[in-house]
Amino acid sequence: MAPKLYGNVFSTATLRAVATFHEKCVEFEFVPINFGTGEHKKEPFLSLNPFGQVPAYVDGDLKLFESRAITKHIAFEHQGKGTELLYLDLKKMAPVAVWMEVEAHQYDPVASKLVFEQAVKPLMLKMEPDSAVVEEHQKKLGQVLDVYEARLSKSKYLGGDEFTLADLHHLPTLQYLKGTSTIEVFEARPHVSAWVKDILARPSWIKAVELQKQA
Repeated sequence: MAPKLYGNVFSTATLRAVATFHEKCVEFEFVPINFGTGEHKKEPFLSLNPFGQVPAYVDGDLKLFESRAITKHIAFEHQGKGTELLYLDLKKMAPVAVWMEVEAHQYDPVASKLVFEQAVKPLMLKMEPDSAVVEEHQKKLGQVLDVYEARLSKSKYLGGDEFTLADLHHLPTLQYLKGTSTIEVFEARPHVSAWVKDILARPSWIKAVELQKQA
C-alpha cells in the first residue's frame, strides 16, 4: 500500500512533503484535512499529530509528523529513486545538513511571517497586512539572503552543485512570496534570484502547486 500524507494543500509544511514525494517519484495517497471544520484539532487526527498541525505521514505501522522529519524519511527510505536529495556519504551530506538548519532556523521564521502578512492575511483572512511588520521582516530577510548570495556565488545550490532538501524546503514560502513585494528582496541579489527561478520551475514543484489549484 502507498504511504498516506494527511495535510492541507494551503499549508506550506504540507506542500514541502508533497514536493518531496514527487522528487523521489514515489506514489502516495493524499488525505485532505479540513481546517475550516477544525479537523486537525480533534481525533482521529490528533492520534497522528498530537500538536494538531499538518502534515502527518502514515506508512504501515510507521507514523510521523513534522514536515522536515517526513521529508528526510522519504528521502532516505527511497534512496535510489528519483532525485537523491540527501546523501549517505557523511562528508557530502555535511553542507546539506548545515543549509537545512539554516532554512529552518534563519530563513523560515522570517519568511513565514512575511507569508502570513502578505498572503494569509489578505487572501484568507481578508485583513490588511501590517506594513511596519512587513518592512521589518523584509529587512531581516535581506540580511539572511546576503549570506545566501555569498553561498550561491560558489555553488549552484545551497548544499552544493545538486538540488537537495536544503533547497526544496524553501519552495512553499517562495511560492507565496513571489506574488508580493518581498520578491524584490530576492531579485535584488542575482545569484539568489537565479536560484529561486531554477527551483520554482522544477517539475516536482509544479505538480505540488497543481494539487493546490485542484482544491
